Amino acid sequence: MEGTKPVNKKLAAALSGGAVLVLALSGCGSSGNSGNDKLNSWAKQVCDAVKPQAQKIEDANAAIQKQTSDNSTPDAVQKTDAQAFQDMSDAYKAIGTAVDNAGPPDVEGGKTKQANAVKELQGISTSYAALKTQVAKLDTKDQAKFAEGLKGIATQLGKLSQSGSDALKQLEEGDVGKAMAQQESCKSASASGSAGAANG
Repeated sequence: MEGTKPVNKKLAAALSGGAVLVLALSGCGSSGNSGNDKLNSWAKQVCDAVKPQAQKIEDANAAIQKQTSDNSTPDAVQKTDAQAFQDMSDAYKAIGTAVDNAGPPDVEGGKTKQANAVKELQGISTSYAALKTQVAKLDTKDQAKFAEGLKGIATQLGKLSQSGSDALKQLEEGDVGKAMAQQESCKSASASGSAGAANG
């Protein structure tokens, strides 16, 4: 069983990077209110929608982390990873929809920032769906092949977690980030996220 364990650890490490994405979205910015009611209500709508999705991503991440510490069979690893990628794909899609539904934030260039963030979130969702398909096709009967396949997925995950958050960062710059930092649902999402990371 040695073959898949180190590789799945690599997968878990790459995944942790991906989870940071949403926590960036939900735990953003310094506090200090912009005093813009329109922007605050936009932030509340987005934060309230992000919170359960951030939790879903945390849970998926935790499931993969757990498989790295157990002496799991390739079948169990495959099943857990495929489900986790599906959950992440759904969560990013839901966040994209939430940002889309909220409309542009009431800041300069808000429409462009919103459109870019939605596009990015949908792209991330699609990437996780593709990883799910990939992991589901791996040959669990052949230990070495399975480990090799997981290694490829871990590499892609690493790239995904690095490339994914530029538009989100831009969306959260300045007043938008401040307004989001005021929201209870964003505060608790980032708090539970960092606690999860610390315990993981």
